[in-house]
Order: sequence, then C-alpha cells, then structure tokens
Amino acid sequence: MPFPIHLRSIVAAAALAPLWAFAEAPRHMDEARPGTASVAYLWLDVTQEATARAVERFGARPTIDARAFAIWATAVYDAWSAYDETAVGSRLGAELRRPPAERTAANRETAIAHASFLALSDLYPEDAEFLREAMTGLGHDPDAKPRDDSDAITIGQTAAQALIEYRRHDGANQHGDEAGGDGTPYGDYTYYEPVNPPDRIVDPDRWQPITFTMPDGSRVTPGFLTPHWYRVKLFALERPEQFRPGPPPRTDTDDESLRRQVEEVLAYNRHLTKEEKAKVEFMRDGPRSTGQSGHWLRFAQDVSRRDRHGLDEDVKLFFAVANTAHDAFVSCWETKRFYDSSRPWTLVRHYYAGQRIVGWAGPEGGVREMPAEEWHPYSPLSFITPPFPGYTSGHATVSGACSKILELFTGSDEYGFFERRPHCELTELVAGDEIDLDLPTFSSVAEMAALSRALGGYHIPVDNEVGLRVGRELAEWSWPRYEAYFKGTARVRP
Repeated sequence: MPFPIHLRSIVAAAALAPLWAFAEAPRHMDEARPGTASVAYLWLDVTQEATARAVERFGARPTIDARAFAIWATAVYDAWSAYDETAVGSRLGAELRRPPAERTAANRETAIAHASFLALSDLYPEDAEFLREAMTGLGHDPDAKPRDDSDAITIGQTAAQALIEYRRHDGANQHGDEAGGDGTPYGDYTYYEPVNPPDRIVDPDRWQPITFTMPDGSRVTPGFLTPHWYRVKLFALERPEQFRPGPPPRTDTDDESLRRQVEEVLAYNRHLTKEEKAKVEFMRDGPRSTGQSGHWLRFAQDVSRRDRHGLDEDVKLFFAVANTAHDAFVSCWETKRFYDSSRPWTLVRHYYAGQRIVGWAGPEGGVREMPAEEWHPYSPLSFITPPFPGYTSGHATVSGACSKILELFTGSDEYGFFERRPHCELTELVAGDEIDLDLPTFSSVAEMAALSRALGGYHIPVDNEVGLRVGRELAEWSWPRYEAYFKGTARVRP
C-alpha cells in the first residue's frame, strides 16, 4: 500500500535532522527501503536547503540555482573520481587518482564532504554557519587540516578548488566583476533593455516586464532575470546555440496560429480542474522552490531510494542530472535572449484589448467575466509570471532534458511514484481537497511539467512543446559525454 516517504526517515545521521526542514519526497508505490542514504544523497539535501535559503533571500533564480547544483555535483564527482578505478574528473582528469589501498569508503566520504563544504561555501557565503553545522552533523570537522598531499581532505579540497577557479569567470558574473556590469553579483553586463514598458505594449511579439504586488502591499517590477546567461560556460554542450530551435509564431508572421495558441491558454484558464491546479502547483514547486534543477534532483533521489543506490551510483547520477539541467538552462536562455518573445500576459492584452473575457477570478477561486486587461494567470499576485521571455519554456526544456538523462542512466523510463497535495494550496486562500498525481514514467513527468506551464497561463503551448523536444535532444546528445567521464575516456575541457 502506498504511503508518504519522508527524507527524515531515511537519513543516516539522525543528529543532522534538526538543521533544516527536509522536503517531502514524492511517494513510491512500494514501501521505502530501510537503511541509510549515501553521503552524496545527504549532501544533496544540504545543497537543496542552502539553495532554498538563497531563494528566500534573493527570490527565485532558476538559472543561478542550476549552476550552483551543477558546481556542487561536479565537485563531488571530481573528488569521488580520485578513488575510482576508471573514472576521470572534469578539471584534473586522472591527476588525483589514488592507489587501490586508499580507495576506502572513509576516504571517499571525507573527500566528498570537504569538496561539498568548500564548493557550497563559495556559492553561499551568507550561510557559512549553516554549512559548518551541516559539516559537523555529518561527522566532519570543517576546520580539519590535511596530513599530507594524499590525504582525503586534500583530495576533496583540491578537486573543489580547481572547479571554483574554473567557474570564477565563467560568464555567470557570480562576483559582480564582469566588465559592463554594475557590481551586482550575477547581474547583467550585456546591456539588455526590454522593448515594452510594464504599462504599455509597444511590440506584442517582444517580452514585457510585469509589476508584482508583494504580500506587504509594495510593488516591484522585476527585469529579465540573468539575460547574460547565454554566455555562461556549458558542461557537455559545445555552443549555447547548438540546439536553438526555429522561431516561435509572431503577430507579423503567424498571426492566426499565435491567436489560436492564446485562445488555448484562455480556455485552460477558465476551465481549470482540481487536478490541473494541483499539477500547476506541483511543478511550480512552492515558495522555497529550488527550480527545475532542484526538482529533478529530488526525483533523482527517489530513484536512488527505489534502486537501492550506493555512493558510486548516486555520485554519477547527481553529476549527470545537475549538469544536464545547467546546460539546458544555458541553452534555453540563449533561445530566450535571441527571440525575446512575449508571454500570455502580453498577448491576451494585445488580442483582446477593450474586450471582456472569462478567466480565473483570483485568490478567492472560481472564474468571472472581466476586461481583458485584468486577465491573470493561475498564480499569486506576488509572482504573476516568471520575469524573462517565453520561448522556450525553461520548465519544459529542463524537464525534457533531465527526464531523458534519468531514462538513459537507469535504462528505463519507469519512475513509479505519485504526488499527493491539496489543490489550490499555493494560489488560493483556501486549500482544496487532496489530489493524487500519478507519476508513472520520467517522460510523463516531463510532459506534465511542460503542460503545467500552459495550464498556469505562463506560456503558450508551443513554448512548452518545443522546449520539451529540445531538452530531450540535448540530453540524448550529451549522454555519451557523461559516459566518457565514467569510463575514463573524457578529456579535460578548456
């Protein structure tokens, strides 16, 4: 009989549990296995929490979060690879390889802990104390000094430091010191300016900022989040435009097609079922969302429990999923920046200007007739629509990519979990009945993620359909590159 699985019930280090609120995992159709989770699994929990804290501090930043997960997962993989017989690291290749006598479980775990701690400390300096507590809770001294150059502490720190230096100027502008920027960490340095102001449509085919009303009544108008992300170094892909799709429909080239797309979004919006609302909220992932990268890494943790992974399998799986998500975001942002396309918020106001339509009534629930200028996605007033262009959907692209990587890694599309949640709990004032969302396969979960973005009113369907296809193609192309790392045939990328 299916029942909820909580991460707290499977972690090995009970003393670590009070450090943060574990997210609840999707439920498996069978009972959870007893026993302990690998140290990589536990450090992924720490990374999820550190990232969630950054979201609370700075707001949702899916591109930045994906890069952080990829850096952590790569630091762990590179440290682990020193103790594997064949695998090579991403930065130092086989230089850190230790002899068979040193390939102990204790050395692997020590190296991974120090690589994780150093990488996360660089990414999240604001949470230094939390990270030190996590290190201690997992049985390691954050201030420990290595005995010599072959010590596991040295291996972990060397692997992480090489990666930190490689990513120091990778185009993300982590430290706000890129030429052209204003000193803001992760800020734009490419001089992007929107064509449309928030209160007027100059060009319905271009992206428009939206003003949000925050819980305290203040109003903010977010700019394009990380418009420079197409310049960030990739992991497996060769070029950011490598999988750029053809153009989306536009009012000046495909007006009839685009109008049908908008009509489909409006139909979804005024006929949302309980299950559809639950799907939107599940894929939106809540106020502490760590983005699609974090979401799919939680799904990878489900696979770890289901398939009774040891440390080696977890390290490789998290490495492949995290870096695939990172590459998918860079690829997707290159497409967004290239086409700078609009979203339903703008298109509804363009096509139905001065008309009355029926749509979601707002936090009180239900639907009502309204001027088109009052139409609203199924989303809180404080986060109406993600602040960046529509084509292609990041949710769809990353979900297509990560679902395919999970299928390729496991050798099967089977997932076999379900999600239970009260519909409306994140969007309306009163949470509704609990809904069970069946998650039978990785591909079906990706398709749910893609569809949810049209159901929510954030994207026209083509944004999701094309994003899903591109993500899958991207992952298919990338998978042999990950296998090369595992087999020891990969070369260090400049």
